Amino acid sequence: MPARSGFLPSRDGFTFTNAWPSAPAVTVRTPLGGIGIGNSAAGLCGGMVFAALDYWHAGIEPPAARPAPGSPLHAYVVRRLIASWHIPAGVARYYQWMNLPDGDTPITAHGRHVMTVRGVSWRTIARCWPRVRASLDAGIPAVLGLVTVASPSPAKLRHNHQALAFGYALSGSEVTVRVYDPNSGQDDNVWIRFDASFPRRPTSFSHNLNLGWPIRGFFLAAYSPAAPPC
Repeated sequence: MPARSGFLPSRDGFTFTNAWPSAPAVTVRTPLGGIGIGNSAAGLCGGMVFAALDYWHAGIEPPAARPAPGSPLHAYVVRRLIASWHIPAGVARYYQWMNLPDGDTPITAHGRHVMTVRGVSWRTIARCWPRVRASLDAGIPAVLGLVTVASPSPAKLRHNHQALAFGYALSGSEVTVRVYDPNSGQDDNVWIRFDASFPRRPTSFSHNLNLGWPIRGFFLAAYSPAAPPC
């Protein structure tokens, strides 16, 4: 039972991948001159996902050439990267999930059940996946925030990733989500796969993204279209 939006990475994704030269991601002008913040070499995945989706909504083919740091297109991708973080709520959500267990965990006091902490698997499968599926069924790609690490260290926030779901297929309880991965470029055959049978238990999310980390789960990231540069 496959379903797909109108987005296709080989047509609507950027021809270049998420590999950038070392340069300040953002330059802030001050009375003492420009001050660089961040580094493009760390990756602009969220900006590329938002920007590609902006071009898709606008019905414009995305530029083919990788933009140089300081160019209007590079600045636009960086602005969309910052928008994709949804500071502070978006960053807080990544960090919250990094500190959650994979499966549901019961909390007891004096031998009695008090509450259940919902794990990353349940939050992904029972809460977020239905929203992603509804968007795809309506023909609209869905931005995914991918949580890859379990750690209380804020420094590891950078290991998380963003991708764009553009289709899915069901085979019994197995779900295969097709995604545009900025690290993989215009590859239509990138996927995330999981079994939706037991969301309360730790669930394995297999994938073939160009990513050196496992995927613990994902959520639907808030997105609003912006006008891309001509």
